[in-house]
Amino acid sequence: MSNEATTAGTAAGPASPDNQGTIASYIDHTLLKPEAGEAEVLKVCAEAAEYHFKSVCVNPIWVKTVKTALKGSGVLTCSVIGFPLGATPSDVKAFEARGAALDGADEIDMVINIAAARANDKGALVDDIRAVAETVHAGGAILKVIIETSLLDDAQKVLACEAAVEAGADFVKTSTGFNGGGATVEDVALMRRTVGPGLGVKASGGVRSLADAQAMIAAGATRIGASSGIAIVKGEQGSSAY
Repeated sequence: MSNEATTAGTAAGPASPDNQGTIASYIDHTLLKPEAGEAEVLKVCAEAAEYHFKSVCVNPIWVKTVKTALKGSGVLTCSVIGFPLGATPSDVKAFEARGAALDGADEIDMVINIAAARANDKGALVDDIRAVAETVHAGGAILKVIIETSLLDDAQKVLACEAAVEAGADFVKTSTGFNGGGATVEDVALMRRTVGPGLGVKASGGVRSLADAQAMIAAGATRIGASSGIAIVKGEQGSSAY
C-alpha cells in the first residue's frame, strides 16, 4: 500500500473534521457527467484548487486536461475505470487503467464485476480487482474499488470488500452514484468493519451536505466523493445526485 495511507482523508483511520479546511481534505471533487465539456472540467479544477480538495475525479478522457490544470496546486488527479457498470473484461479494465495512469492519474476508481459479487464468486472478484491493482500500482497510482452497494446484499458487500483486500486494493468505495443508490452510514460502517484499519473507505453518491459528510466520516469513511464539495465545506445543501 502506498504512503497515501498516512495522510489525512485517505486510508488512515477516520477523524472528526470540524472546519472547512479539514473537511475539504477528504473530498474528491467529482465531475462524471458524460456530457461535461472542457469548460466545466476546468471550472471544477479551479474550484478544487481554491478549496484545497483532495482530488478532482473525472472520466478518463479528461485526465490530461485535469493533470495540467492542477499542476502545482497540491490537488490530485483521479479517474474512473469500467465506469459505471463494471461489466467489461478485466484485461480491458487494466488497459484502460494503464492509459489513465500514463496520462497522469494519481488515483483510479474501478467498478468491480458486480455480477460476480451477486453470484458470490470471490475468486472472480479477486482476479478482476488484482488485474487492475497490479497495473495501477505499476503506474505509481492507487486503486479504489467501487463495489456498488445498492446492488448487493450485506453478505455480498462483505465478500466484495474481502476480495478487494485480498487483491491488493488501497480503498473500497460505496457507489458510482449512477446505479440507483449511494452511500449510507450503515454501508460505510460495514465496509470499515470488513476491511479493518488498513484500507481507505470512500463514501460516494448522495453526500450533499456537511452533516452527510461528517456522518460518513464518523462511520469510518476516509474519503468523500461528491460533486457538492463546495456546498459541503460551506455548510450548505448541495443539489447534485452524485
